[in-house]
Amino acid sequence: MYSPQFRFQPYPDSREMTVTGNGEIVARPDYVQIQIEVRTEGKDVSLAQQENALIMNRVIGSLLALNIPREAIQTTAYTISPNYDYIEGRQVFRGYEVQNAITVKITDISQAGTVIDTAIQNGANHVSAIQFKIENSDAYYKQALNLALVNAIAKAKSMAETMQIPLQLIPIEIVEESHNNIPVPYKVQMSNQDFITPIEQGTIPINASVRVKFRF
Repeated sequence: MYSPQFRFQPYPDSREMTVTGNGEIVARPDYVQIQIEVRTEGKDVSLAQQENALIMNRVIGSLLALNIPREAIQTTAYTISPNYDYIEGRQVFRGYEVQNAITVKITDISQAGTVIDTAIQNGANHVSAIQFKIENSDAYYKQALNLALVNAIAKAKSMAETMQIPLQLIPIEIVEESHNNIPVPYKVQMSNQDFITPIEQGTIPINASVRVKFRF
């Protein structure tokens, strides 16, 4: 005769709870990086290069005249590419485009608009990116990390109180989640108007996240 067997499995002495905590610090940027480009075209690549070099040297000279340190100006791209038009389904060579891009680091953010306008007035014809950055972002990130841990503990306590269970507040595991605090981009439209381009720095949010495991 078959007799079923029942095995009693008691709850473990301790169980685990995992929560995610988030923290954010809002900081003002310390400097701004601007990418300024000179683009020239021509059927003769050498002439397009010469024109580009002439204009870019004039642009750089004008920035140095604004007391921008030479070490704050860096070439970030230099390309030569053929351009084509498509006429009645045929590819027709139009000429070459030479692109020279520099990145300018400006620690006096109030000077950003003047830098852009000065570069344009001296021949630059493209501003591709403006990014506000923080010099010592690690210090702010650590503050956000502390807030994230406090947030995780508060969440765990709230859930434990709701479920009326005893919670050991000392975590048994803390895992720092990946974070991606990217610089704040700003786009600017080219203009020939006789005024200073307004550039507002705003603030930069710095976020941190942790995954925390508790025992109860």
